[in-house]
Amino acid sequence: MTCLPKALALAFVVLASPPILAAAPAQPLLGDWALDTSRMPMPPDQRPKSVRFAFADAGAGKLSVHVDIVYAPGSEVHSVATVALDGRPAIVENSPEADHVSVKRPTPGVVVMALQKEGILVSTRIYAVTPDGRGLVETAVYPGDKDVPVMRTNYFTRVR
Repeated sequence: MTCLPKALALAFVVLASPPILAAAPAQPLLGDWALDTSRMPMPPDQRPKSVRFAFADAGAGKLSVHVDIVYAPGSEVHSVATVALDGRPAIVENSPEADHVSVKRPTPGVVVMALQKEGILVSTRIYAVTPDGRGLVETAVYPGDKDVPVMRTNYFTRVR
């Protein structure tokens, strides 16, 4: 039986071992996110000047959501909600789009959000953190004309 030199044996062990993965953050969605408005599917003069989301742990299984939008003409909206992650509805303050929100988090890096206005579901949004933790992809689904749903994808970058 032939013995491998120690250096070669060590190299074999290192190469044959499974990779060591860095631990993912327990709640990768938490933090501040800025929308990349340049990727929005609308003419540049109609795009908002900025959109910022802040997701924070509100304790007791709840998520705090702050949305700050500066529209193209310069008007601003600052919406706030604190919502349980079990699908129970919560009030959205100061939003032109919704007066209630329901949220579920099927995995740590994904949130599904249903927005309602005056008792009618107006959109469903899925937020998914990219594997590197630096991006957030929003898939928004709206009722469209003639009962044909419309899907839109938006891209956010982690601010902090």
